[in-house]
Amino acid sequence: MGALSVRTLVTIKQNENRERKNTQSMYPLNQIKTLVSCGRDPARSLPLRRGFLLIPLMLVCFGLSQQLQAAVDTPDPGAKPVSDTADGQNALLSITTGIHNSGFGFDALLSNSNASFSTAVGSAALLISNAPENVAVGCGALLVNVAPNNTAVGTFALFTNSGDPDPDLGLGVFNVAVGANAMIFNTIGSSNIAVGESALFNNTTGSANTAVGDVAAASGVGDDNSFNTAVGTAALFGCDGCAVVSNSNNAVGAGAVQNVLDGGFNNAMGVFALSDNQSGSGNVAIGDAAGAGIEGSFNIYIGFGVTGPGDEDNTIRIGDTKDVACYIGGISGAAATGGDAVFVDADGKLGTAPAGSPLSMKEMLKEQQLVQELKATTERQAAVIALQEGQIKALTASVRQQAEQIQKVSAQLEMIRPTPRVVENR
Repeated sequence: MGALSVRTLVTIKQNENRERKNTQSMYPLNQIKTLVSCGRDPARSLPLRRGFLLIPLMLVCFGLSQQLQAAVDTPDPGAKPVSDTADGQNALLSITTGIHNSGFGFDALLSNSNASFSTAVGSAALLISNAPENVAVGCGALLVNVAPNNTAVGTFALFTNSGDPDPDLGLGVFNVAVGANAMIFNTIGSSNIAVGESALFNNTTGSANTAVGDVAAASGVGDDNSFNTAVGTAALFGCDGCAVVSNSNNAVGAGAVQNVLDGGFNNAMGVFALSDNQSGSGNVAIGDAAGAGIEGSFNIYIGFGVTGPGDEDNTIRIGDTKDVACYIGGISGAAATGGDAVFVDADGKLGTAPAGSPLSMKEMLKEQQLVQELKATTERQAAVIALQEGQIKALTASVRQQAEQIQKVSAQLEMIRPTPRVVENR
């Protein structure tokens, strides 16, 4: 198709949009419901605040739409730089000196004038931005952004990211959000990665967070919560509707550490690992449901379903008590110098003999001393045996040498022995 026909189609499209302008001043109610739900199955749970928080966002959109309708009739500022591409009503409307920008959709990159290297695909994508090197794909993606170096793919992804135009301040920059509503309320948080529907949903100022999965860290990472990693559906989801203060958590697995409130420095790997720990810190859980149902700090749980009978702190649990064998390398044959003897009770708990037990600590010490004495005696006997073996070897060598000398003398005597004479009998 020739260039002339393309321009003709664009002109026709713009005229049609102008004709529909007066009949599209506001969305029908059924479309509003669709925007709020974002296509999510009604049976799936949503963060408690989502419905209420989307209402002011939509009011902002409607307020902006009323202001932007006047911009439709604004005279064309002139030819765009040759490297810029725009397709859609008001797309790249304000461009002046910015280069290598692409805007596709109603109001895409509307306010961009002198910033370069940005791409917006979708209605109102990067609407207010005049910052370079941003990518927004989806309706409302990066809508109010003014900071550079962000990537948003999905409806309302990074919707409220504001930041600062100066990248040296490190506010609202280097964020990546992929998924509808991903990081929708982020403002000045930086270096965050959210992949999944509503991932990092409530993050506002936290930085260096990574969330991969549907609603991963959706409520669990809020204001000024940083250095968290959530991989899996609802991992680090958080206490919905609570003021979450949580840092430096690592959760891998669906529902891992999903109810965190103000705990930090937890490491969980497995489906629902540490799933009920809200305020505990410094815990390690490896295995599906490891540490589930427990509130506490500095615990270690290793194994499928390994957990305690109740809330506890500073406890290590490895393996199920119903396991029939346990093998640990580096123990057999490795003598320990001093210390206490270790016992195992019926529940698999390790410890020393308590006071008043059949084998008292004093008796244990006596037995340890006896073992040490027997060991010393055995070592001395081994040294004596080694000495005696050396003496026997030396004596054997001496006897062999004497035997060889006797053989030599016997041989010499045979040589000098006189020859027998024959005597005649007459």
